[in-house]
Amino acid sequence: MTDVETTLAAVGPRLRTLRVSGTLTLAGLSEATGISVSTLSRLESGERRPTLELLLRLARVHRLSLDELVDAPETGDPRVRAKPVTRHGRTFIPLTKRPGGLQAFKLVIPAHDPTPPYRPATHEGYEWLYVLSGRLHLVLGRQEIDLGPGEVAEFDTRTPHVIANRQDHPIEVLALFGPQGERMHVRSRSVR
Repeated sequence: MTDVETTLAAVGPRLRTLRVSGTLTLAGLSEATGISVSTLSRLESGERRPTLELLLRLARVHRLSLDELVDAPETGDPRVRAKPVTRHGRTFIPLTKRPGGLQAFKLVIPAHDPTPPYRPATHEGYEWLYVLSGRLHLVLGRQEIDLGPGEVAEFDTRTPHVIANRQDHPIEVLALFGPQGERMHVRSRSVR
């Protein structure tokens, strides 16, 4: 079996894994892509070979490049091709290539975002924040903390939290996010 045949044979199971890990049903994925449920089912089972048109629709919904979607063999280039995504006025620049597991982002939060009153969020996961520039306002449960450049916070995202910018200019933060409470392991040497 050639590399191309091996990659194509693995597409179906990979599509199923991506859909299930994203907690999508076949009907939900069908609605998001415009691809029929029966076609999606046949793609996942390997009964149908994917076309470029189908792969492009699926890649868009899963927010992956085609190479990532089909898990194409590495080309030897380790660079991450960061494509910024803006959600609710905040810019997220992905710093990792693989879906699932730990994810790293550079986050740019615009001035005065969000505006009070704050609405704390909770979700599965664990988050680590490193402030690059500006002052980050973190509400964690009943605790409020302001973090400056070089400061780090780490917390379980099941705790009600707000990440805010109360300044007149954007702030930049490095963020690591681990699903299902997966903790980050950061080691550093103390400087004395």
